[in-house]
Amino acid sequence: MPNLVLADLTAEIDASVRRALAEDVGTGDITAQLIPAERLAHASVITREEAVVSGTAWVDAVFRQLDPRVAVHWQVVDGDRVRADQVLFHLEGPARALLTGERTALNFLQLLSGVATRCRYYADLVEGTGVRLLDTRKTLPGLRLAQKYAVTCGGCHNHRIGLYDAFLIKENHIAACGGIAEAVRAARRIAPGKPVEVEVEDLDELRQALDAGADIVMLDELSLADMRTAVSLSAGRAKLEASGGIDEVTLRQIAETGVDYISIGALTKHVRAVDLSMRLRQ
Repeated sequence: MPNLVLADLTAEIDASVRRALAEDVGTGDITAQLIPAERLAHASVITREEAVVSGTAWVDAVFRQLDPRVAVHWQVVDGDRVRADQVLFHLEGPARALLTGERTALNFLQLLSGVATRCRYYADLVEGTGVRLLDTRKTLPGLRLAQKYAVTCGGCHNHRIGLYDAFLIKENHIAACGGIAEAVRAARRIAPGKPVEVEVEDLDELRQALDAGADIVMLDELSLADMRTAVSLSAGRAKLEASGGIDEVTLRQIAETGVDYISIGALTKHVRAVDLSMRLRQ
């Protein structure tokens, strides 16, 4: 499944920024009205901690929608590692617009940079193993594409985007279809061009999934020994994805079993925003 690229997200960025400004600005920023409309100002945004940057296009969209006269001068690009107290970008333009857009712009940047930073940390843990770390659908409602883009800025990869672009056949689907082979056959009939992934809980189910012709087999909480056996059994017939109960302690060991992918919900679910600050000057 391909990673999201920024060029495909223009409409999504504009729409999400529009919603975010609507909930924050509402009928108007009454505090900004204290400042004369003609007053111009400059501002700088810094990070107070080490991070990996993601979300520059969302910041650009915030100020573009508020007032096209605002100029954003970036000192970094998405994917850059930055140090504490480093300047990320400068702003110049009407003071009202700078202050009105501050919170919305930083909300996007701190969240997406938080995702990218966490992903970079995990990606570094498995460096050299050849495994790809995948995100999941455990994202903030309404911000899935943004978070999945941030995942790629941190050196990890996208799993399916939603329920529409790939099959992921789990225990309940298998039971309802009457078995793994039946479920895979139905998937091929319904959407021949879509990837078909089957979740298995033991090596016998793995054999069934391989015999059914699954493209990817998700190994749900298998032991390290069983994962190594699964790699041998698969012999390239399907890609193997480890999932379930994976953390930074077990991650490297799992990567070294030879699986192709490891999916981790924490990449987007357990995220702490990066600490950012804006300083205004006239």
